[in-house]
Amino acid sequence: MRVIFMGTPDFAVPCLAELLASQVEIPCVVTQPDKPVGRKQILTPSPVKTLAEENGLFVYQPKRLKEDEVYSRLSAFEPDFIVVIAYGKILPKRILEIPKIACVNVHGSLLPKYRGAAPIQRAVIDGEKTTGITTMLMDEGVDTGDILLVEETPIGENETAGELFDRLASLAPSLLMKTLYGLQNGTVHSRPQPAEGATYAAMLTKEDGLLDWSQSREQIRSRVRGCNPWPCAYTIHNGKKLKIFCCESVEGIPAPKEPVGHLFAKNGRLYAVCGDGILHISELQAEGSKRMTDSAYVNGHSL
Repeated sequence: MRVIFMGTPDFAVPCLAELLASQVEIPCVVTQPDKPVGRKQILTPSPVKTLAEENGLFVYQPKRLKEDEVYSRLSAFEPDFIVVIAYGKILPKRILEIPKIACVNVHGSLLPKYRGAAPIQRAVIDGEKTTGITTMLMDEGVDTGDILLVEETPIGENETAGELFDRLASLAPSLLMKTLYGLQNGTVHSRPQPAEGATYAAMLTKEDGLLDWSQSREQIRSRVRGCNPWPCAYTIHNGKKLKIFCCESVEGIPAPKEPVGHLFAKNGRLYAVCGDGILHISELQAEGSKRMTDSAYVNGHSL
């Protein structure tokens, strides 16, 4: 089996590692060009490129996939499959038609829900109880191809998007291999995605982290978890940004007369008034300070 692998971030690394361990022939790994990172803007390779080069694989980093040279180079490898996992760009039709068997995508949601760039984070923000991994045949749309195999998993009550990201990434390799061998021997068949229930998971921005305290405690908790580790949920307190990493609903504490969004301390703990009650903020970071527990914050700040 000859496989061209296309991927960029950490999420794609376990699948590439599984292909390497399975001794699948990988003539080429395609990933995004190196990008400047940090204050010094140092050009940094993608996690996929790092793993590929560590294993002596040929790495190709085209800026545009529509160039004739890209099509010529990839088609010359005569792959059975092209596997695409969080590559970062839509593939042109003629590249989708290169592999002898199929162009297969691994996506971090239960399609047709959460098509797009941030399916894991959006599922947590929306308070979903279940998510999973879907393998599909690729077409020219955004995650609209026919479904191949699906693996579901519950989302933990306190699980953050970062934790779920890592867990789904660990589930993906076995499902990918079942898909590839199943397509090769004819035991896996595709089915169209249902139009009903389709949603789009847009890429997160920093503004997605801003909390709306008029929402319910559960909605706020979901946003805090879904924006962890990035962009991180936050509120504005005394004119400065206050990042919130962890919070829990509490009962038995009477709400003060102040409006929603009011922060107050009681017995050395930090609380916020929400649309339907009181939320305990247990871990946070004040602007210009380090991450800390609420008790440490209350001890050092006047509320």
